Amino acid sequence: MPKLSDQEKKDMRELFEKYNLHQDDIFTHNHFVIIKRSGIEKIQAQEAIEVRYEEIVAEIDQVVLKAFAHCESAAQYEVVTYGEASPKNCKNQYFWATAEKRALSRAVLKCVGLYKYGVFGEDENVQNE
Repeated sequence: MPKLSDQEKKDMRELFEKYNLHQDDIFTHNHFVIIKRSGIEKIQAQEAIEVRYEEIVAEIDQVVLKAFAHCESAAQYEVVTYGEASPKNCKNQYFWATAEKRALSRAVLKCVGLYKYGVFGEDENVQNE
């Protein structure tokens, strides 16, 4: 996990509690924390985060989606981020699904302020199944 101050650790714990995230929703590594799909869905539902997508690149071997997230109650009111997938960063051939999941995870985590602590969605993993 990245080096966090005591206050940052406290803030992050409070967010985990606020969203009712349990061990099943989180994977902790020495250098980072991952919120699994179940945790992303909990946060999105609780904050009523709306996400829409725009195709940036739509090719047979590469997909890039731009995500626009909106949430009135979250730390950040609006977020714009991206999700991408290609053979260079994804082992499976479901590039559309992977790009969408990555964009959604990033948007949700940025909306609620967890991304700044080095918390990522499980779909960020380039070894993605």
